[in-house]
Amino acid sequence: MKVTGFTIIRNAIKYDYPVVEAITSILPVCDEFLVSVGNSEDGTLDLIKKINSPKIKIMESVWDDKLREGGKLLSIETNKAFDAIDKNSDWCFYIQSDEVIHEKYLDAIKKGMVQYKDDKAVDGLLFNYTHFYGNYNYVGNSRSWYRNEIRIIKNNKDIRSYKDAQGFRKSDNSKLNVKAIDASVYHYGWVKPPKAQQAKQENFHKMWHDDEWMKKNIAAVDEFDYSKIDSLAEFKSTHPSVMKERIAKLNWDFKYDASKIKLSLKNKFLKLIETTTGWRPGEYKNYKIL
Repeated sequence: MKVTGFTIIRNAIKYDYPVVEAITSILPVCDEFLVSVGNSEDGTLDLIKKINSPKIKIMESVWDDKLREGGKLLSIETNKAFDAIDKNSDWCFYIQSDEVIHEKYLDAIKKGMVQYKDDKAVDGLLFNYTHFYGNYNYVGNSRSWYRNEIRIIKNNKDIRSYKDAQGFRKSDNSKLNVKAIDASVYHYGWVKPPKAQQAKQENFHKMWHDDEWMKKNIAAVDEFDYSKIDSLAEFKSTHPSVMKERIAKLNWDFKYDASKIKLSLKNKFLKLIETTTGWRPGEYKNYKIL
């Protein structure tokens, strides 16, 4: 069984992406790892070159910044990287630059890939998600956070990155058939210094909207306001070991007051249903679980 990891990255230093941690967290279950580095304004290419592993392969890409609709630029770049993966790979492990896998899940991930490698009905493997917010002590627990997504796919080029590259579908827009595995992606995209987070938000929305929308909807401020959040829960477990150094460098303060939950009465009721039954009414699922 051959497994190729892949990701795309641009301006990792400028926007404080934990891309090195993301890559190194899954290297143990990958035979090789393809990193597509976009034209950057910082030392992103050198950052990736410094990763000490013979598994790393780098391709350089020029992002078309004129594509400001629906985040499709991210999907285009993801497909470029996926298409560059050699046909001899069985599985392709996609990880975004702000996602990290805890080492405690690696055995379950490898087991899932071995189990379903030759099952033609299975297009991919589905992960759980843990979304951190503000700092490393809180996770999002409202309906606004997605609970699952596909991160391992068969090396079938009929599979395409979908919309803003959050997940995947077939080229005919049909959903992938997946098996859920007992592993979680730790998403750190909402844990950055407030200035870096604000800069990232401005850059991200430019991939979706025109300048007029940006002026109306994105505040012209220096730092992101983390207090505008609906509901969080305290994180009581451990972080991936590759995140240890980054966590130790945290240099901003954020504290969440659980007594000031900002959910509507309707969403409080829906959250109660989810908490007691595990069912999320009306949940969007970009996949079909077998």
